[in-house]
Amino acid sequence: MSDKLRLLSLFSGCGGMDIGFEGGFVCFKKSVPPDSPWIERPIDEDLVLLKENRFTTVFANDILEEACLTWNQYMSRVGKDPSIYHLESIVDLVKRHNNGEKVFPEGVDIVTGGFPCQDFSLAGKRMGFDSYKSHDGARLPEEAPSEENRGKLYYWMKQVIDITKPKVFVAENVKGLTNLGNVKEIIQRDFAQADGDGYIVLTPRVLHAGDYGVPETRERVIFIGIRRSALKDGVAGALESGDVLREYDPYPAPTHKCSKGSEGTLPPVTCGDIFKGLEEPDVSEDLSQRHYSKAKYMGRHCQGQAEIHLDGLAPTIRSEHHGNIEYRRLSEAHGGKNLEELAAGLKERRLTPRECALIQTFPPDYPFVSLKANSKRFRVAQSGAYKVIGNAVPPVLAFNIARRLQDLWPVIFK
Repeated sequence: MSDKLRLLSLFSGCGGMDIGFEGGFVCFKKSVPPDSPWIERPIDEDLVLLKENRFTTVFANDILEEACLTWNQYMSRVGKDPSIYHLESIVDLVKRHNNGEKVFPEGVDIVTGGFPCQDFSLAGKRMGFDSYKSHDGARLPEEAPSEENRGKLYYWMKQVIDITKPKVFVAENVKGLTNLGNVKEIIQRDFAQADGDGYIVLTPRVLHAGDYGVPETRERVIFIGIRRSALKDGVAGALESGDVLREYDPYPAPTHKCSKGSEGTLPPVTCGDIFKGLEEPDVSEDLSQRHYSKAKYMGRHCQGQAEIHLDGLAPTIRSEHHGNIEYRRLSEAHGGKNLEELAAGLKERRLTPRECALIQTFPPDYPFVSLKANSKRFRVAQSGAYKVIGNAVPPVLAFNIARRLQDLWPVIFK
């Protein structure tokens, strides 16, 4: 596709945002409106290939080796050079730029980034801006500069925006950020000051992934900033009005009626929809389905001991480090409800990385778990796969955001 828009991706992880913005990936047919112009062609009765978007990733980064490995395993298939992925902290990248190195590419049209969420998450300790973790994941020494802690990494994303001056940026974080004092307003204000008060940052919105065809209760706050100097006459005033008209609104309209108040029309996509026909681990040749957490059942007082409801949405897939990922099915003794499966002799087990990835709407052929060349040793084990999948933006949600921005591009920009 010609006329590409250059995308700089930060906190890229395994590429959920990048895959969604680039498009051209396989997803479940029920996740997109029927007869949608987004569909390139059907794959089978359940899967479709989405069209490519105008966005092309020219830079990516993360500090997790598993993220880099998995990103390259998938993105190399679509022609991405591994050298564009920088296994390095955003803080170090900005410092290198400030020391005169050429770090970031020129001609960037859009910057995206899901800045780290652990310090704002309801599931975490909610340290926010006072995180004790460093930008590289280590514990922060008492004498270290406070702006280099994990809770302040959005500000380093703002500095990348200062440097590259994109027309648009999209930043993502957990819903919990919105009820942590005035954190949301501080971040919105700081982002607006990028490039010398050069950006209109719209009121951040919480998007429910289920409203966009993702079989998951995941809710994320999205910040969208637009560079003033790139806008057509009259558009800035429309964007800064109290009630932005739909013709200028960069947030995508819901496609599925899932959360309370959603204006989508399609029924929610369920776990049963996406697990249809999936082989059990003991007979699967897919490494991401065969290898999964064997952590023992610990009782309902612990996180991750619940069973997935096949006729509903999955809970938010977490970046689980200890194997306490939710169960595909529980035994009757542990309160399992999938009695038909249990009667057929299917055993109690936790979700596999493949099942977690499908819930997150990653392409079914994304190779999360992999072995080293000519070896039975893991290149990326199931523990690393769970980590990067849980950290990711669902590609189908990102695709909805990308499509809305792509449609809006000629309307608002010079």
